[in-house]
Amino acid sequence: MINFPSKEKYGADDLRKLVEVLRGEGGCPWDREQTHASLRRNLLEETAELAEAIDREDLGMMREELGDVWLQVLFHASIEQERGTFDMDDVADAECRKLISRHPHVFGDVHVSDVGEELSLWEELKRSEKKQATTADAMDAVCRTLPGLWRAEKIQKKASRALPEEDMDSLLRELGSDAERLAEASGEQSALKSALGEALFDLVKLARLAGIDPEEALHEKCEDYIRVFRMAEESGEQ
Repeated sequence: MINFPSKEKYGADDLRKLVEVLRGEGGCPWDREQTHASLRRNLLEETAELAEAIDREDLGMMREELGDVWLQVLFHASIEQERGTFDMDDVADAECRKLISRHPHVFGDVHVSDVGEELSLWEELKRSEKKQATTADAMDAVCRTLPGLWRAEKIQKKASRALPEEDMDSLLRELGSDAERLAEASGEQSALKSALGEALFDLVKLARLAGIDPEEALHEKCEDYIRVFRMAEESGEQ
């Protein structure tokens, strides 16, 4: 049995020490055998639950889910601390340095007139740090594990820095052409997949031009579909 100090209120350092105890000699067998790969899904699930707490504006739930996400971060850092590669202080050090270097308008003598200029500066500094020489490099660096609609949106945003934006009318014409290609490809799986991807990508363009989050729009449609389906089911129409 390990005696962990009982306190009226624990702090941030206590959580870090608790993770070390759980993964240490005499700790929890399950915690000790975890790896980055085995914890990957946990991190994604806890992050999704935090996002749901934010959407619900549930502060109690948010506090709990922030703790769960933080725990995952501490677990991953603890694994590398045991290997002697880096620890949580190294993670914090790297993040502090990144924030300072990407805010020269706060910590340096660079002037920006509005948020738009600030975001352009951030993107420019990020590309320089990541050694992204071209727009294609920046597009290729967009995280591949993002939800597909968000990944498409981010890629399009980066492309828009080098290409003129399409107008709403041309996008609507493209969507009409997409519908025709979908109809033509309906009998062939590979062609249908390609046409569907094209249509989804163009729908993301339309959402971005209209200032709408495509993931949010789809989630709202899902909720509406469930509501209508439930009503139909309860009325005996389903």
